[in-house]
Amino acid sequence: MTTSRREKPFTARFVEAEPTVLLELMNTTDRTLKCVEILSIFLKDEETSGGGPSRANIKFEAVKSMQPKEKVVLSHRTWIDGKPSDSQHDQLARLQTIDDGLKPYVLDISWEDPDGRSQFQRIPVGH
Repeated sequence: MTTSRREKPFTARFVEAEPTVLLELMNTTDRTLKCVEILSIFLKDEETSGGGPSRANIKFEAVKSMQPKEKVVLSHRTWIDGKPSDSQHDQLARLQTIDDGLKPYVLDISWEDPDGRSQFQRIPVGH
């Protein structure tokens, strides 16, 4: 596996889509990227003082391929205590950055380049 520290082909932004928030990912390169995945994000527990074990995590659906300059809105699901939650308990908004503050979470993105090599990128997010 190859780790690319220089190449950062993805940009991410959060899109308000009442009553929820969605994550949009863009392939900024001139190449088709395959097997694009974001690792599950385990959220800090807000109910336990001092933070406890994570009760909530967000899983994103993988994308088979992204064309050059293509934008995709990623499907996601919040899981709480090991069970899928309903839309009222969605936690994706916690990944939005507020007022350029600290970014305690990261989008760990992996993909295959046109040569079939695995690549990785990290994008700090959250509040």
